[in-house]
Amino acid sequence: MDEAVAEFVVRNNPALDLGEVPYTAIGNMDGLGNIIGGVVFNNYTKRDIHLHVAGVTRNWCTRRFIGEVFRYVFLQLGCRRCTGMVAADNEAAIRFDTKLGFQYEGTMRAIMPGDVDCLIFGMLREECRWLTVGELNHGRRNETRARANSTTIPLRQRTRIPPWDLPRSTGL
Repeated sequence: MDEAVAEFVVRNNPALDLGEVPYTAIGNMDGLGNIIGGVVFNNYTKRDIHLHVAGVTRNWCTRRFIGEVFRYVFLQLGCRRCTGMVAADNEAAIRFDTKLGFQYEGTMRAIMPGDVDCLIFGMLREECRWLTVGELNHGRRNETRARANSTTIPLRQRTRIPPWDLPRSTGL
């Protein structure tokens, strides 16, 4: 599933080239089993991970999906922050990252295809308001008790697995 989601994200994001870099991915599917959106995670350093996003329909990115993405980053992997890199001419992606809560951090000049600048966006764990959004607790008490502006450790110890060591069935 990781390969299918990564192929989808790359196909819909021409500036992205995963090359031989290890990655994992989470995808969202429609009722027919077609991938309609996804996130590829790479450049994992224990403190940071890069996110690359693509979607083909307006409603592919549900609140639950966003929550799952950020719980993976901050609770499962235990990252301190995550990074998004956006082509400076991609206004929709800039709005998307900003609405999610990413902060503009800098510019890499003329690094994207066509000598387009790349804008760097970052989010710290304490800035993330998505950690409990859409969480499925299956009738049990909320086990994470994570709040947007909290550094509370999850009640249940979560295994920190580098994304490239995860089983291939990590897609939603």
